[in-house]
Amino acid sequence: MRELIDCHVHTELSGHGSGTVAQVVGAAVFKGLSGLVLTEHLPLPEGLDPGSHISMPHDGLVRYAADIGEWAARARGVQVVAGAEADWIPGREAETAQIRQAALDAGIAILLGSVHFLDGWAFDDPHRIDEWGERDVDAVWRHYFEIWCDAARSGLFDVMAHPDLVKKFGHFPVSDVTDLYSEAARAALEGGVAIEVSTAGLRKPVAELYPGTELLSVFSQAGVPATVGSDAHDPAEVGLDIDRAYGALVAAGYRSVTFPVSRGEGRVIDL
Repeated sequence: MRELIDCHVHTELSGHGSGTVAQVVGAAVFKGLSGLVLTEHLPLPEGLDPGSHISMPHDGLVRYAADIGEWAARARGVQVVAGAEADWIPGREAETAQIRQAALDAGIAILLGSVHFLDGWAFDDPHRIDEWGERDVDAVWRHYFEIWCDAARSGLFDVMAHPDLVKKFGHFPVSDVTDLYSEAARAALEGGVAIEVSTAGLRKPVAELYPGTELLSVFSQAGVPATVGSDAHDPAEVGLDIDRAYGALVAAGYRSVTFPVSRGEGRVIDL
């Protein structure tokens, strides 16, 4: 039986999730995972998340890391790693770097990079979905991947989460995106980051994994390493559909998946 891991999970600290660190770790133990990376949303730069509704508060980081350390020691059969997710926002790179450093200082070992904002528009927010009707989908996709590639090359991240999140609500471009995918693979290699195969897309309107089959094949052919994650925001979602992520990786040509444990280090698991 293959080892099952989940390298992208959240807790109640996200402001839009549920479950304590203890409950999330307990879910991983119950489901028989061998590895878990908790990846709470790091605080966003000032003014982007008043009230901490989509990221942890600035004063929650140390407690979060301490809780992971405590429950990692208690977990039976599960290797638990302290991680976090950080948004890449053009023009706020210095603040993102400062937040990243604060996370490292607190004991966070792995940092996921993600893109949720395009010029201040949270394009994956269900409350702002109507704005898609006012935009050129092809232009949105190109802008998204331009920013994604900058994030991948930035040197701040270990893994790039849900690479084609831009498709969340089922908006796909008419134009050929081969060049976008090729550039994304080059950016990942140049930045030394892995990409994540996320099962969260299966639970969204698009109803497919992030990344899709074509993009995942491009990453595979380029030799970009991969992790897997559920992007769970509830303990019940921990480890959900990871077997399907493994199947997609194999179909794309991958023969192993990486469980990241610290910057530049990971445990390789055969598929």
